[in-house]
Amino acid sequence: MKNTISKRDLEDRLNDFAVLIIEISELLPGTRAGNHIAGQIVRSGTSPALNYGEAQDAESNQDFIHKIKIILKELRETFVALKIIKKAKLYKNEDKIKIALKENDELIAIFVATVKTARSRKK
Repeated sequence: MKNTISKRDLEDRLNDFAVLIIEISELLPGTRAGNHIAGQIVRSGTSPALNYGEAQDAESNQDFIHKIKIILKELRETFVALKIIKKAKLYKNEDKIKIALKENDELIAIFVATVKTARSRKK
């Protein structure tokens, strides 16, 4: 049996991930570094949820792939930001960081597979 995730489930996961990222950003210290990384992670960490709707309305398969690749770019940027937060110990709740890193990694894997599938349909 093929392991698939519905569009609604994926949308919910992206929304939940965005909320988790917002929660993490609110827990970062009010220092120059904390404020900088908070702003960056809010932008990159909420972008995938916002861009997913655009991908659903793509005008072509090529447009869909392009939009999914933007989501991947933002997820990868968020992953790096989370690793910086962890390494610099900017967090107040390490469990949230671990949960976010795991979910971020899983979302990247889903969207890499999505691009692969979309490219195979193109041929």
